Amino acid sequence: MSGKRFFSRAQLRRLIIPLLVEQLLVMLVGMLDTVMVSSAGEAAVSGVSIVNEVNYLVITILSALAAGGAVIVSQYIGNRDQKNSSLSASQLTMISFVISTVLMIVCLVFCRSILNTLYGSVAPDVMEAAVTYFWITALSFPFLGVYNSISALYRSMNETKVTMFVSIIMNVINIVGNYFGVYVFHMGVAGVAWPTLISRAVAAVIIGVMSLREENQVRVVMKDVFMFRWDIIQRILNIAIPNAIENGLFQVGRVIVTIFISGYGTSQIAANGVANSFSTLAIISSAAMQLAIVTVVGQCVGANDYDQAQYYMKHMMITAYIMGLFNNILVLLIMPYGLQLYTLTPETARIVTTIMYWNALATTLLHPMSFVLPNALRAAGDARFTMIVGIVSMFATRISLAFVFGTVLKMYVLGTYFAMFCDWVTRIICFVWRWKSGRWKNFRAI
Repeated sequence: MSGKRFFSRAQLRRLIIPLLVEQLLVMLVGMLDTVMVSSAGEAAVSGVSIVNEVNYLVITILSALAAGGAVIVSQYIGNRDQKNSSLSASQLTMISFVISTVLMIVCLVFCRSILNTLYGSVAPDVMEAAVTYFWITALSFPFLGVYNSISALYRSMNETKVTMFVSIIMNVINIVGNYFGVYVFHMGVAGVAWPTLISRAVAAVIIGVMSLREENQVRVVMKDVFMFRWDIIQRILNIAIPNAIENGLFQVGRVIVTIFISGYGTSQIAANGVANSFSTLAIISSAAMQLAIVTVVGQCVGANDYDQAQYYMKHMMITAYIMGLFNNILVLLIMPYGLQLYTLTPETARIVTTIMYWNALATTLLHPMSFVLPNALRAAGDARFTMIVGIVSMFATRISLAFVFGTVLKMYVLGTYFAMFCDWVTRIICFVWRWKSGRWKNFRAI
């Protein structure tokens, strides 16, 4: 390995630990949303569950855009080019706001049509809950776009304490708002939707103001936000578009699987929603490492030091597996107590428990290599390969096997999880081959 290391162990800890806290907060609040709305009945839980699959499609697109900007900014930081770092940050903020606003308008105008097209077979009370939740949460998309993009910039600067601080504020507002909306004002699904909107708006304003500070290593400059620099935007989109297509179609695949599940009955739909909440807790460590590895590998590649990039890829993958093991053991330990927070039938609780034991095993063994490693490849600029693998694997493996396992073999929701695990194996084979081949070193983004 050439030269002095870019990141000491202390610096990696300062990068990763706040990201762990931030991801834990995000996952817990999502879980508490489901817990609180469950007091309004399984129809409300099911309504929120199916809308979250659509909302996650929007979120993954916005996150992919932010990740594209993070790669470019990280590489400019590694190249010690502060001018283009800040210009890229400003342009990322602009296009994130524009794209998220367009997505909001589409979802508001076609709210009921989208849900009827995707989930027309659900019970009427589930559909009404879904429409209410979808319309309100769609209003938050522009705020979420700005928050995601600027958070990505702070991660690129290794300033994850800032994003953790703002995330704490956002999630406290959300939790307190949920309590009053559900238990005090008895607003049902609207009681968890409005706090989501308000908390995202507050977070966007706070982190937006902080990003303008002149002492930042990379700062957003207002005059640059209102200009259009196609050369910078093109660099961002060269990473963001393949990432957005992959993640967007990945989420489309999840929606298709949810359509299968929507025909299995309310108990299976509710079990899927609750299991999704627990499974997000099981990937907290992996999610944090996915974000951290972009900063680390991006800066190494920006400095044209591929020996260090290779070193940190190996080091952070090992760390991801160790953290993932403890993460999943902890989830299994708290799951029996967590289930008591939900208002579920014994049959639904049994389905969730079965799913989560299988999920813990698969997540520990497969998730880091399936999702952390491709983020390292993207950070180097190798975004098209990860896109192709992700799309082909999703449709050829996950969706087809979800239908076979879930519907044909009547394994229902559990079968759709087995299909997901097979998808992860396919991804691992392709990404490990790409990593070992060294071809990812030919795609520097700046």
